Amino acid sequence: MGKSKGRKKFRRQNFAPTSLPFGGFSPGKGDRGRLVVQEKDEAEELEVGCLTASELLEKLQSPSSEVREYACVSISKLVQQKQIIPSFIQKDAVKCLGPMLLDKCLAVRETAAGALRNLSACGCFEVCDDMVTQDVMTPLVALLRECSAGLDTNMISSQKKLTKNYTEDTANEAINLLWNLCESSSRALSIFNKEGCVDIILQCLKRFSTNIELSVSAAYCLQTVTEDNPDLLTTLDAPSLQMVESAMMCPGGAMEYFLIKALLADLSDDEWEELSSSDESDICMENSLNEGIGQLMSPLCLSAEVHTALMNHLIPEKIFEKTSFPSEAAVDICRRNTAWKPLIKEMNKVQCRALTCLHSLLSVLDVESLGGASALQALAQHLSHLIFSQTDCSKQDEFLEAVSSAVRALLQTMASKKISQCMTPEQLMNLCEAGIRSSNISFKVNAVDILGITGSVLAKEAGTVKTIKMIGKFLLDVATNDSSLVVVGEALDALFDVFADGKEAEEASFQIKLLQMLKHFQPVFKVKIRKEAKGNYSPEQLCVLDNVKMNLRRFIAYQETVERKRTF
Repeated sequence: MGKSKGRKKFRRQNFAPTSLPFGGFSPGKGDRGRLVVQEKDEAEELEVGCLTASELLEKLQSPSSEVREYACVSISKLVQQKQIIPSFIQKDAVKCLGPMLLDKCLAVRETAAGALRNLSACGCFEVCDDMVTQDVMTPLVALLRECSAGLDTNMISSQKKLTKNYTEDTANEAINLLWNLCESSSRALSIFNKEGCVDIILQCLKRFSTNIELSVSAAYCLQTVTEDNPDLLTTLDAPSLQMVESAMMCPGGAMEYFLIKALLADLSDDEWEELSSSDESDICMENSLNEGIGQLMSPLCLSAEVHTALMNHLIPEKIFEKTSFPSEAAVDICRRNTAWKPLIKEMNKVQCRALTCLHSLLSVLDVESLGGASALQALAQHLSHLIFSQTDCSKQDEFLEAVSSAVRALLQTMASKKISQCMTPEQLMNLCEAGIRSSNISFKVNAVDILGITGSVLAKEAGTVKTIKMIGKFLLDVATNDSSLVVVGEALDALFDVFADGKEAEEASFQIKLLQMLKHFQPVFKVKIRKEAKGNYSPEQLCVLDNVKMNLRRFIAYQETVERKRTF
């Protein structure tokens, strides 16, 4: 799934107005140039660090639109600190912010929607449910309808100097708020159905050619509200489905376009398959998706010329030799000589590069080109020795990432050709436990992949229930506790592989209560993706995570079928 990007303070992309910094006040929007001196003085008094929740909420009643807007911005920033949220909830912040969604000032509408969006994103399920109880849906639906009318007529603000499209930006904040509420509250989803909000979402979805951010938000929201919602699906007509199809076949090479296609493909794959307008359109949508995402995930391949050159120059053998570099004798000599000591680091770097090259070769060469089954088994023994030999290098993240990548590729090749593995499950468990303790995301990903490959092989062998249980418990622990969604997604994928088939896997899954654990974790995983993924992971990783979420739903359904069979 690739390396994750650096984490931000709050991982999901929240409302973040660029023109109103947190620590300073920047007039100049709309009719702000006509503010009287008293209003300017009032605005300059807004120092967030000195104001309580009550004082900020009181500022929402100010006659100055500029002060109301700045109060909304301040609240939107403060509620990103979870410990502050209760103070706003206790003081009926939702009832104070709700009317601001229909404020006569467009900027206030947008910032109020952003504040409520952040409150719903940073709060828990109970916060979202409380927001619905306090009737936030009434002004929200009204705001969305006004935005819809603005999008229909290409409404432009009468304030000609503004280059900002308030209608689309406000719609984006409102849809994100709606998405959060429907994800966490069944009552919000019921209101969504009753008010016919799906038409507004589809209208925003079709803006992909002019506002990709709005379209992506609409696609996420649409995916959420259609999941397990048969009441909504029965109301969809042919034009609605055609709108989805046109979005799936939209041109564009940016990853955001691929993300839209992946989200909508998820919809059509399960919930909408009975409503599909034609077999031909399904094929077109599938081809459109494959042309985009498939390009990113196509397997490596070698031309005949490159393959011949690698073989003629004995490149695999030379790379294999460098994985053993440096020798203990060479390292010992360098340690004794101060001038040569820096060479140790460089020699270790050569070994890491060789292991990375080995991983690539294992991914593109066939077994015969690698020397046959016996050579692969010898390589497994060699890599095992490298991992478990007590050297300084083996403790370095770069080395562990490189050697675990090579082991993963080797085990995958051996499993695909049904070559018996030399490393014991216990040895691999030791490696994987070291991987999960590491802060290196790639090492963690390799570790869970290794266990997934090993477990899927063992599931087809007799007498392996105990080992499969050990692997399953380990992967469940990683999936439910790791802080990185990239690692969580890989751990879930590994679980799907291990428990996909086989009597041993079936018995092991029953004993570790796999189905119950995954059903409990599923809503948590969905919310983590909604709140943490966007803005913190690349579009490629978001596509993969969305696919994992879809596969989790299918795997749970499969496990339910398996358990029902056990009862008969």
